[in-house]
Amino acid sequence: MNKRVLFALSLAAALAGCSSGVKLDDVPVEERRIGATTPGAQQPPGATQSRVAPVTADTTSATAAGPANVGRILYFDFDSYSIKPEYAGVIESHARFLKANAGRKIVIEGHTDEQGGREYNLALGQRRSEAVRRALNLLGVAESQMEAVSFGEEKPASPGTNEAAWAQNRRAEIAYR
Repeated sequence: MNKRVLFALSLAAALAGCSSGVKLDDVPVEERRIGATTPGAQQPPGATQSRVAPVTADTTSATAAGPANVGRILYFDFDSYSIKPEYAGVIESHARFLKANAGRKIVIEGHTDEQGGREYNLALGQRRSEAVRRALNLLGVAESQMEAVSFGEEKPASPGTNEAAWAQNRRAEIAYR
C-alpha cells in the first residue's frame, strides 16, 4: 500500500476518533447587557460587570521592530551567496542595533528562485543566510542573537516565472523576534 494512502487513512481514523458527541447547535444562548465597568459606578438591573482586564500596548518600545528606516531584504545574483556592496549600510545598521539591544534576536531567512533542484536550492538559501549571519558577526553581533535558516524556493516573494520574478526571490530576509 502506498505510504501516502496509509497516512491519509490513519489521519482520518484519528480525526474520527477525536469527534465529540456534543451538539453545538443545542448550546443555550444567554443575553447579557453591557453595564458600567467603572469601579463604584451604578449598573442597570440585569447588567454584569466585565472581569476582563484592559490591555495596554507598550508604546514606549520603539525597538520592537528593529532599526527604523532600514531595509530588511538583501538580494543576491543568480547562483550566488556573495553580499553585494550596496547592502553594506543595511548590514552595518542592523549590527549597530543588535549590539545596542543585546536582548533582541533575529532570524535570517535565505531564499532562492525556482531554478535548480530542491536540495540545491535549500543549500543555496542556507549559504545566503549564513553569509549575512557571518557579516553581522564580523561587526560584533553575538552568535546567540542570530539564527540562519533556509526556505529554498518554498516561499517566493514573486510568483512569476521570468527573470524579474526570479530576481525578487533570490534574497535573504532579516526578521526580528
